Amino acid sequence: MYSAAAAAASPPRRDFISVTLSPEEAVGAGGYNNSKAWRRRSCWRKWKQLSRLQRSVILFLFAFLAVCGVISYTSVGEPWKSLTNKSLDDQRTEPGIPGLKLANPAVLPAPQKADANLGDYPELSPQKLPKPPRVRRGPSNLQIKPPRRDVRLKTRHGTSRVVEEPVQADKEEKTEKSVISWRGAVIEPDQSTEPPSIKIKEPEKPSSVEDVDQKEPVPINERQRAVIEAFRHAWKGYKDFAWGHDELKPLSKSYSEWFGLGLTLIDALDTMWILGLKEEFEEARKWVANDLVFDKNVDVNLFESTIRILGGLLSTYHLSGDSLFLEKAKEIGNRLMPAFKTPSKIPYSDVNIGRGTAHPPRWTSDSTVAEVTSIQLEFRELSRLTGDEKFQKAVDEVMKHVHTLSGKNDGLVPMFINTNSGQFTHLGVYTLGARADSYYEYLLKQWIQGGKKENELLEDYMRAIEGVKKHLLKRSQPKKLTFVGELAHGHFSAKMDHLVCFLPGTLALGAHNGLTADHMKLAEALIETCYQMYAQVETGLSPEIVHFNLHAQKGHKDVEIKPADRHNLLRPETVESLFYMYRFTGDKKYQDWGWEILQNFNKYTRVPTGGYTSINNVQNPSNPEPRDKMESFFLGETLKYMYLLFSDDIDLINLDKYVFNTEAHPLPIWAPA
Repeated sequence: MYSAAAAAASPPRRDFISVTLSPEEAVGAGGYNNSKAWRRRSCWRKWKQLSRLQRSVILFLFAFLAVCGVISYTSVGEPWKSLTNKSLDDQRTEPGIPGLKLANPAVLPAPQKADANLGDYPELSPQKLPKPPRVRRGPSNLQIKPPRRDVRLKTRHGTSRVVEEPVQADKEEKTEKSVISWRGAVIEPDQSTEPPSIKIKEPEKPSSVEDVDQKEPVPINERQRAVIEAFRHAWKGYKDFAWGHDELKPLSKSYSEWFGLGLTLIDALDTMWILGLKEEFEEARKWVANDLVFDKNVDVNLFESTIRILGGLLSTYHLSGDSLFLEKAKEIGNRLMPAFKTPSKIPYSDVNIGRGTAHPPRWTSDSTVAEVTSIQLEFRELSRLTGDEKFQKAVDEVMKHVHTLSGKNDGLVPMFINTNSGQFTHLGVYTLGARADSYYEYLLKQWIQGGKKENELLEDYMRAIEGVKKHLLKRSQPKKLTFVGELAHGHFSAKMDHLVCFLPGTLALGAHNGLTADHMKLAEALIETCYQMYAQVETGLSPEIVHFNLHAQKGHKDVEIKPADRHNLLRPETVESLFYMYRFTGDKKYQDWGWEILQNFNKYTRVPTGGYTSINNVQNPSNPEPRDKMESFFLGETLKYMYLLFSDDIDLINLDKYVFNTEAHPLPIWAPA
């Protein structure tokens, strides 16, 4: 029964016929044709036949591979892009084409245009300075070329520096430069963004004597010859009456001693080299070699001996290449180091270079802020040359400490700092004159010396200039001269030291190195004021201190002079700023102003038997009351800046290659590591 019922219930049997079609028939019938559409449908069927787990695993693998691909592109793409940019830069090395990298790595790059993404901040506009039509700007193959040199300077290995430049250029960093901005300044640091290292493995060699393939020398002019004559006259008095001593007393035909280290002679070494006075230079070199002895029981001022002796020896070493001066610099540098052995690391003001001891002045435990913050250029350079980091480490600690101190007023610093506590003292008094002036100067110059990498220095400088504008800047009557006064416990004083006339040159130097154009405008206004401090005085020579009239008074000039302030010490600050202003603008009026000052020095301070003297009364042309003293800085600074001011050769101490210390001794700007 079961099988019959089952047979009855089963469906009827079906027969199948197998048919084979040719490819043409299959295509015509719409069958498999290996087309993309067919393959897509076939793949989709296979995908649908997979289980949900299998599909999930495959999707995860695809996603993982995509993420890995993006990461790999990011890590490999940037170096490739940098290499491509480097290749493009290398193709644009022809001099004279705008926007090119400088071939000489020892030279700071010219100020660059701001990045496109700074468009939302119009105040961060790059500095554009007028250029004198007479000379080309930018670096040259020449670092220092004394006038009338007949021989070409070779390197120590007899090779040309110009040959080395393309090789050094290839070693430039391959990363894009970062833009540092600060209140209107757009700064592009040199290739490395790291601050200069104090760990130096090998001593550096002097850079200036390595140049060959010089261009034709610029002939010296009549005004430069007048400076040479003035120098020789001053040197005659020193040689005849004060040889080997610190300072000449030209009227009494004698000398005065401060440290007993031949200050005038050492201060004048690089001036003689720059002026091309070979005979005088060789005579002075013999004295340094045979008679300059530092092993003596004498107290010296750390600041003055650093800027005059250490700075002068380092500068002369760089200009002449003579290792004698470096050896002497190392010796005096080591003998000054005991000054830094204080509880706060703020150095004492005085050092006994024979005993190796240091102490503050007898009447206080304070040092002046300018003195402890204006020795950095020299000690940093000594570390670079010798490979001994202790010099730079000591002075860098001072700057880092001062950077963190309270008691500043919008970047302005008090005049004194305690060597025990490391804190500012005598708070509330702010000036750009004595005891504070070169602090501001060295903020900028250290930043330039180190290749524009030490941002704290730049920040402190920019903040301080803003503080000057806010608190110390006023205009006089009736000529509306812009001047820098002083602030004492909230009360403004219209007093301005001649020392403050360093500021126009410093501002112009900052603007040349890419800082805001406002600084150049302020420099132009202030140098006019400094010139008027000479022009409005009866002898045409500036007093040590002036007071400006803030309110118009009938019969009164802008400048008032008190009896205690009317002396002139043959100071260089105004001539220094005139040099910077002429070098960066090409305006001949700055040379003319300097020429007036030189003529008045000759008229009222020149001593017939040799030398020049400071005077007590700039308001009395008939009797300026000579003081019988020629300061060492008259030869070291005043006449040097005069000579450079009158020169039309921008390669005579090229300001893209050298930075002057506060005693006018040029030191090289560091090449990128």
